[in-house]
Amino acid sequence: MRITIIGTGYVGLVTGACLAEVGHTVLCVDNDPRKVELLRAGGIPIYEPGLEELVQRNVGIGRLGFTQSTAEGVEKSDIIFIAVPTPPQADGSVDLSYIEGVAREIAISLTRYRIIVDKSTVPVKTAEKVAETIRRYCKTKVEFDVVSNPEFLREGFAVQDLMKPDRIVLGVNSPRPETAMREVYAPFKAPIIVTDTNSAELIKHAANSFLALKISYANALSVVCESAGANVLEVVRGMGLDERIGTRFLNAGLGFGGSCFPKDISAFIHISSQLGYDFRLLKEVQNINSEQMERFVKKIADTLWVIRDKRIGVLGLAFKQNTDDVRLSPAIDLCQRLLREGARLRVHDPKAMEKAKAVLPPGDQVEYVGDRDEVPEGCDALVIATEWPEFAALDLARARRSMTTPIVVDGRNLLDPAQMERHGFIYKSIGR
Repeated sequence: MRITIIGTGYVGLVTGACLAEVGHTVLCVDNDPRKVELLRAGGIPIYEPGLEELVQRNVGIGRLGFTQSTAEGVEKSDIIFIAVPTPPQADGSVDLSYIEGVAREIAISLTRYRIIVDKSTVPVKTAEKVAETIRRYCKTKVEFDVVSNPEFLREGFAVQDLMKPDRIVLGVNSPRPETAMREVYAPFKAPIIVTDTNSAELIKHAANSFLALKISYANALSVVCESAGANVLEVVRGMGLDERIGTRFLNAGLGFGGSCFPKDISAFIHISSQLGYDFRLLKEVQNINSEQMERFVKKIADTLWVIRDKRIGVLGLAFKQNTDDVRLSPAIDLCQRLLREGARLRVHDPKAMEKAKAVLPPGDQVEYVGDRDEVPEGCDALVIATEWPEFAALDLARARRSMTTPIVVDGRNLLDPAQMERHGFIYKSIGR
């Protein structure tokens, strides 16, 4: 199939590279000339495991190309994916101006039947609005179909998730585009759910909100476990082995962040409100998530007594492991809260330090450290803020020798309390 992807962010670039990998001819459109040139040369502007190799291989064999021209993308394709940002707004709704702008550009360039696929995370009824916009601005009045095809990609595992998906959701309002869309996804050999566009759009928000609910439930449990002298890891393990519940997303920690869960929950609350329902359950999920960070900062303060003028090492800046994305990162939020309390920070992340500098500028109060094991040197406390696996392999003996006071506050439960005690640390974690 000849496919165009409009937008080369996390979703668009991964989708384009993986569709090219299974044999489709893919042209990706982006309005940033520097990004287009970088991608044409086989580089990528984000860190995502396995993505760079896919891009380089498929650019090399001619199945993956890049352009700034939406008109070229429309002309050279049979199916057009829209994968542009839908940023949050102050009232919890999302900004659909990028979607509307792309729909208008597509409409102006349409000369024959195309399938337009909404891949961005959007509120229910967006597909109807996209179709209405294209009909309004298309001068030639050609036929087209709009399909809702939500993504379920986890940053850090996006290539894996797209190549081996749990399911593929197709929202269609007529039978015509279904055959072509099934052909697009046939190489992935995954269950395909075909429904209407409104249901498909709700599936994405419903799924992400439920996963965030599981995280907040685990965090609420961690508070109860600490008060009861129980171990939250054992409690959620005992819960998660029940096949009705499952172990995934039951990890207590600093709370969820990133560009998806916070935005999608706010959007779903707003969507529900517009439809006449007060989604109080999801509002409480937001409250628990916010309180978890406040509780963690208090744990640090209670352990140190006074945060002001203390040197604190922070391991982790990305919002989760295996990514360089710092958007709405709990680790960044934690650093900013500690800075407001007067702390001086030594920070490290395997992949996210360059992007973090834009929101956490280096200076007298923030020092970026290239080596994980050098972070504790001279620190009054060490905090683990992101669940990078390599942080579990921290050189504890070296850290113990180099720290001013041997305090470790583990926001991701990566370290073993018994081992920390043997090394002589004052060790605090979540729900244990």
